[in-house]
Amino acid sequence: MLEGPAIDHGGMTTSNLTQHDRSRAAERAWSALPHGGHDAIQLRIQCAHSHHVATVYATGSGLVYSAPVRARSHGSADLPDEPRGDQHPHRWFDLLAAGEGPSVDDALPAWCDCGARTLSRKALLEWLADGEHRVVVD
Repeated sequence: MLEGPAIDHGGMTTSNLTQHDRSRAAERAWSALPHGGHDAIQLRIQCAHSHHVATVYATGSGLVYSAPVRARSHGSADLPDEPRGDQHPHRWFDLLAAGEGPSVDDALPAWCDCGARTLSRKALLEWLADGEHRVVVD
């Protein structure tokens, strides 16, 4: 499976990092990718309406989950003045293979134009292990 061993982050493994620390480490790893991470994309998740839901990147710190997050969906009467696509200003980052620590949750938040979503860390790892590159979720 693609999980691999826990990664060392300054004396702490991913299995004993808090969610906040995992998120910061994942964002740093994602930010270090050249070309906006385009060449490092391992898995894209879209909804049935072809909206971007989440992306998994291969980084020097392992697999990084990145997803836009927002409190509500938007329709034609509620178009926010924010950039679209992968440059969404509110992003959730996490180290995908975060170990089995007590602070590691299987549920990962995401968002698309249809609204808020929750993805399973375990399902993402299974899709990657199965060789998937693009998955459509309901």
